[in-house]
Parts: sequence; C-alpha cells; structure tokens
Amino acid sequence: MRLGGTLMLPGPGRSVRLARGVVTLEGGLIASVRETDELDGLDLGGENAVICPGFIDTHLHLPQFDSIGIDGLELLTWLDRVIFPAECRWEDTDYAGAMTERVLDQLVSFGTTAFAAYATVHREAAKQAQRIIAGRGHRAFVGQVLMDRNAPAELTRPARQLISEAPRFAPIGRTEPTVTPRFAVSCSDGLLHAAGELRAKSGWAMQTHLSETIPELEFIAELFDGLPYVEVYERAGLLGPRSIMAHGIWLSPEELATLHRTGSIIAHCPTANLFLSAGSHDRLGVREAGVLASLGSDVAGGPDRSMVRVARAMIETAKNRKAAPATASEAWWQITTGNAEVLGWGQTGRLEAGCEADVLVIEPTIRWADTPDPLGTLLYGWDDRWLRRTVVNGALAFEAD
Repeated sequence: MRLGGTLMLPGPGRSVRLARGVVTLEGGLIASVRETDELDGLDLGGENAVICPGFIDTHLHLPQFDSIGIDGLELLTWLDRVIFPAECRWEDTDYAGAMTERVLDQLVSFGTTAFAAYATVHREAAKQAQRIIAGRGHRAFVGQVLMDRNAPAELTRPARQLISEAPRFAPIGRTEPTVTPRFAVSCSDGLLHAAGELRAKSGWAMQTHLSETIPELEFIAELFDGLPYVEVYERAGLLGPRSIMAHGIWLSPEELATLHRTGSIIAHCPTANLFLSAGSHDRLGVREAGVLASLGSDVAGGPDRSMVRVARAMIETAKNRKAAPATASEAWWQITTGNAEVLGWGQTGRLEAGCEADVLVIEPTIRWADTPDPLGTLLYGWDDRWLRRTVVNGALAFEAD
C-alpha cells in the first residue's frame, strides 16, 4: 500500500516536521519512507493529504464511552452515580464485547490507533475486550481493574481472588495485560501490595490514578494514616518504568522527586481535569522535575475522544497557568511519538521504515500549507471530518463516507 502527500515526520527533539513524500506499507510494517514531490501511483492520499502517524492515547476507560457528558459532579460523586453503574453492566460479557467493538469504531474514526485502557473488575469481560482489541490489530495495554473496597458490591472482589485471576492474562497480538489497581481509594493496602508483587513478577505495565482532586487526597490521608499519596504507591511496589499514573495534579516537590527517581509516568488528562473541575496540571513543573509525562483523553472524565483536541487542551492549560506552553509541533509529537516512547512502544507512533503501520490520511479543507505555522494551523483549525482513512497494523480500519 502506497500513501503519499505531506508527511508528518520525526523532527529534532520533541518535534515533528513536514515534508512531501510517499510511505509504503507491507505486512503490517512501514517498508519505506521517501521524501519526494512525485506522488504517482498512490493507493491513499494525494496532493492535499497529510500522512500522519496514528494517535496514541495513554489513558482511557473502555466501559465509560457511553457516559460522556454527565456534568456538574465532583470526581468521587461522579464515580458513584455515573461510572460505577455503567461498569456494572460489564458483568454481561456479551455486552462488554459489543461495547468494546463500538469503542474501537469510535477510536479509529478519531484517529486513535494505540492506547492504554482500563476494562472493569470482571475477568471474563476484560479478557473478551482484550481478544477483540487484539483481533482488530491495535497496539494496547488492557487491564482488569482491581478493587476491593469503597465501590458497589457488584464491583469489588476479595484481594486474593483478584490477584489469582490477574496472572491468567497473557499478551495477544499487539495487546499486553497490565496490573490495574483503580486507585488507592478503592484498594486495600493488602491489595495494593499484592498488585505490586504481581507487577514485579510479571514485568507488566501498571496503570492507576494519582492526585486528581483535593477530596480524593483527603480520603487517601484518612485511609492510609496521613501518608503522602505517592508514598502509598511506592511502599506497595507500584512505581517504576511503565507505571502510568493518571492526572498527577496535586503533587508536592518530594512526590515529584519520587516519581522522577523511580521512572514513573504521569498521564496528563487536561480535558478531564477541566470537565470534573479537578484542578490544573502543572506540565512545566512536572517536566522540570524530570518526571516522564504523556497525554490521555480519560474518557469519560474527558469528554473529547479526539487526541488533537486533547493536545490543544494541554496547550490551553499551560497558558491558563501562565506557563510556557508546548508548541504546535510538540503537541503533534506528544500524541504520536512522545506518547509511544513513554509507554515503551518504540515501534509505533512515527513514520519510519521498520515501524508498525499505524497511519492516518488527513485531508484538510482549509488553506494550511502556506501559513506561517502550518502545524499550528492544522492543530487549531482541526476538524475531525478531515480524517479520511485510518490504517491499523497495515489494514484499513476506518474510511470516511
């Protein structure tokens, strides 16, 4: 398959660059990338097309895509009234499978080809979701949620049962299981430590939530005798490379230093933080502390499924904090190469020979190529209808009408 137009290629540092050229895909991989003005014999793309790596979302919840837009609630209340009832429906494995299919249809229509996802506490539903995601070729982390307290009875399990179930997962295709304690509010100290032991033995990535809201922090202090939130996770053995901590808004300098020392990751979710009035993530301060950071939609806390809109919200959050924002080039880098690198997915997120063939064909309907900042024009003028084709693992996964 030959795709051509203006290619979004890796640039120096945390940036991308644009160049005319052709990308050839073979057997699920990018066989070649050639910079050229000759665009003959294309299967996809053309003179006005932008050929871009697929977008990568480092934090989303599969069961929550039908719960977007339930506004006006604080995080813990929102979980009780909106999210936990939605997740109870995944007791029905067939329902969970059908919903996973619908979620994937949405993701590819917005250009997301790889992601880190939470399922629910239901083992069979989580396994079904992983099978479906793998069958459609996505690169993904998929985790059965671990909870043993402070949630409806239908969504809690004894810690021993959860930890005995989790090792029965295994990689399928381009999907990998993860250790996924929801957050320390819903996990006993014993479950957190058992999850830490599983992380160490399995070598899997770990996903959880960290310091999203002030009421959450106050509850953590009650549950763990005043321990700082990051220390709760560190004592349980849950920090380290490929440990993805969603949000990370309310962190002390000492906690940032611990995250840096352990190589843990913060998944910044700006649209969710705004929607739930959680607070404003200090992206610049996190970066200056040397902490690895990625970007996530956090659907349904985040109402936007488009990673381009999430990237724009990242910039707007920094501006509102009067901090130096990312450039448009860095924003495009973040939702492609940057997110891939942080998750350890060096084989995707870029247009380079040998990388996995997760590619988008974008056809803007505005003048963009001759503006002073074409990448900025594409970012701020973005229209989801511009996305015409999504290729996942070398196969066409979405084609606009």
